[in-house]
Amino acid sequence: MVVCRGCCCGNARKNPGTDHQWQLERLRAAAAASGGRLAVRTTDCLGPCGQANVIVVQPSMEGRRRGGRPVWIGWALDDDATDDILAWAEAGGPGMAKPSATLELQLIPPPSDARRRARR
Repeated sequence: MVVCRGCCCGNARKNPGTDHQWQLERLRAAAAASGGRLAVRTTDCLGPCGQANVIVVQPSMEGRRRGGRPVWIGWALDDDATDDILAWAEAGGPGMAKPSATLELQLIPPPSDARRRARR
């Protein structure tokens, strides 16, 4: 998982009701407990600032072989969203398992896809 912590994601001024540090700690704890199946890294701004917090779930090698591609999730601002992301990642993530119906509502296009659609 790639967790945006740029200008807007993780920003308590933009989303004051979210415990951004707690979210990151939960994701890292799940990765540590996964025996190497999950990994979490942070990055600077991923781009879709209006949909903060953004988390990208990467497919495993097997998931990629099955057609899985990185999936962008926006508005990951509460424990329920974090629970859904973790449950999906632990079930295999992209290419291996379907996200929950609630999580599907939070899927966003990667910024390059959004720009490509806007040009049409």
